[in-house]
Parts: sequence; structure tokens; C-alpha cells
Amino acid sequence: MDLRQLTPNLAVSPQIDLPDVAVLARSGFKTLINNRPDDEDGAVDHQAMAQAAADAGMEYHYLPFRPGQVTPDLIQGFAAALDGAKPAVAYCRSGNRSTVLWALAHAGKLSEAEVLNTASQAGYDLSGVVPLMRSLAGASR
Repeated sequence: MDLRQLTPNLAVSPQIDLPDVAVLARSGFKTLINNRPDDEDGAVDHQAMAQAAADAGMEYHYLPFRPGQVTPDLIQGFAAALDGAKPAVAYCRSGNRSTVLWALAHAGKLSEAEVLNTASQAGYDLSGVVPLMRSLAGASR
């Protein structure tokens, strides 16, 4: 598992496996956010992940994010999942889409520089989503 801490209450990761869920729960994570569509190569079925999360006593959110297909509902769903039990871990193929959703959910709440720096420190370049972050930040004012 390649956990990358974005905030004290959120880590992101590339794909995790079913046994990893129990490890995450034992490590103190309370919420699991799955951003991988089931039909994406290498994805673990979301129903199996939901069961593993339930067995480990974790909240579970299935918010499949196809590359390039971010929606307002997806951003709002991610933000709502972050309002749940903390800390949370979100995963996708590489962790990038989960980081993008975190950034978009915080557009207008955190400075652009803070969002980009946080993502960069975790190894993710979000420069491509800056225009959308700015648009969302302007809409939230």
C-alpha cells in the first residue's frame, strides 16, 4: 500500500486490495472512499470492498470517477464523504483522481497555492485542474 497523507484527516492511495482494508482499519482509518469504477482494469469490485469495509467497521463510499469525467455530484459526494468519520483514505488507480476530488471539494476554501502545494508534496501535479478549481472557487463566493 502506498498511502500519501494529504491532510491530517485524509490519505490517498493507488488501488488497495481486500486484505488492506482491515490493515487500514487497524491503523485508525474510519472511512474508505473508492474512486475506481468497477470496469476499470485492475479494480476490485466495489461490493467486495464495501463488505470488507463493513467487516472492518469502516464507513464506505463508492464514488467512481472515470478519467476526465468529473461532475458536480461527484465533487459533492466526495466532500460529504470527508465530513464522515475521520480519518479517511481514498483510492483510485494511482491516487491522482482522489487527490483531484479533494482539491475540487476544497476550491474556494483553501488557497490555490495551498491545494497545489499539498498535492505536490504527495507526488501529484494538479496544474491541469487549476482552471476548474478557479471556476469552482469563483462560484462559491
